[in-house]
Amino acid sequence: MHIPVGIKSLAVSFPSVIRTNDYFKENYPDLVAKSEEMGLARAFSLAYATPSNEFELAMQPYSQDPFRGTVERRVLGTGESSLTLEYKAAIDTLNAAKLSIEDVDLLIVSSFLPNQIGFGNAAFLARELGLKCGAWNLDVHAASAPIALETASALVQAGVYRNVLVVISCTYSRLTDENDTLSWFFGDGAGAFLVSSLEMNQGILSSKIINTGVLCDQFPIEIKTDEYNNPQLRMQVSEGANKIMSETATEHLRTCCDGAVEKAGISWDEIDFFVSCTPMAWFSDFCVRVLNINPERTINLYPYYANIGPVLSINNLYHAAKMGKIRENDLILMYAVGASSSASACVMRWGNVALG
Repeated sequence: MHIPVGIKSLAVSFPSVIRTNDYFKENYPDLVAKSEEMGLARAFSLAYATPSNEFELAMQPYSQDPFRGTVERRVLGTGESSLTLEYKAAIDTLNAAKLSIEDVDLLIVSSFLPNQIGFGNAAFLARELGLKCGAWNLDVHAASAPIALETASALVQAGVYRNVLVVISCTYSRLTDENDTLSWFFGDGAGAFLVSSLEMNQGILSSKIINTGVLCDQFPIEIKTDEYNNPQLRMQVSEGANKIMSETATEHLRTCCDGAVEKAGISWDEIDFFVSCTPMAWFSDFCVRVLNINPERTINLYPYYANIGPVLSINNLYHAAKMGKIRENDLILMYAVGASSSASACVMRWGNVALG
């Protein structure tokens, strides 16, 4: 028996600083001139003159752009943190649902990275919000949104909780320096959604999750020191990252999406809209190619936000609803994949979702 549970309200939150490509051209002209020798180009370049798979075919139009399709990225400004972004997204989500703090039975938080070393943001955010309920940390990196949604939905369906608030953030800018071309590829942001009971036949219908252990060690995080000998976390890119990602992307996508559609007992023709994470400018094009999706039935905001990790799919979902591309009772397929974590797809029937 299907128990109608899913997203009741949804909001996103972004930092105040917007860096365009012109910012880097004006402040780091030598870096732009030598960009093809740097980290971003090494991570995403064609190993051969002719693309060898669907991922490389989708990437090919961007291979001559030093910014690899990024136009803008939002990054933390003075006084901003993962916690401040999470707080705003959480409050906006509750306000949209017309609920108070007292109505929340559980808080699930996924922060990449947390505001402090050693502890996730859940308890810290609960303190800021004034919550008295449980506060859990969940970490599936870029796949956190659909997996947190499934986790929260299962708990509500089981009758353990009524309203579960899920808050997800990404502050990649803390892992790169401005004078590293990888910083062109990363952005910051947060999103939140409330999971609760919906109308009959709405909500989560199915999901399919697999691990992405094959991508372990491709984006290691190392501890380095700055000019004052202070420790800093810095993301690196392995030499073979692009090859492994391009060779495994299709299998991850097809396994999860085909599995979720099959478990939902529907056909591909019944899917009204496809929402994916968009960690690269061409990832949406790649999904369209592999899944044979009508390009008008998906959305790609990567150029304006860059890679915001676990917030990608939430942001795309939010804007698709805001733009009227998703309507009540539409069948939505959502997909997200993270390195060294999991890939996940879920099918949901969209409810009357309030937008913050």
